Amino acid sequence: MRIMDKIPKIFKNFYFIASAVFIFWMLFIDGNDLISQWRLASRYSELQKEKEYYQEMIKEVEVDREGLLSDDELLEKFARERYLMKKESEDLFVIVEKE
Repeated sequence: MRIMDKIPKIFKNFYFIASAVFIFWMLFIDGNDLISQWRLASRYSELQKEKEYYQEMIKEVEVDREGLLSDDELLEKFARERYLMKKESEDLFVIVEKE
């Protein structure tokens, strides 16, 4: 017997072969294959987490900003600590600890 006679008739059908080739193409060869979609989905979830983190940071900065704009003592403390600002009559010493 020939090999072609052993293959069931459904697998010799043109539409079955065309559909199988199309599905194989879409799953493994196309630019939007399964692996690419999985990578995009994981990157999307990472970006969503980063977005939530930065939104929380924005809220914290807004609270700090409102506090700085409303309280002069807090503003002076912030400027001295963060930007090493000083008054004219003061001397500033910065102590850096070795790690």
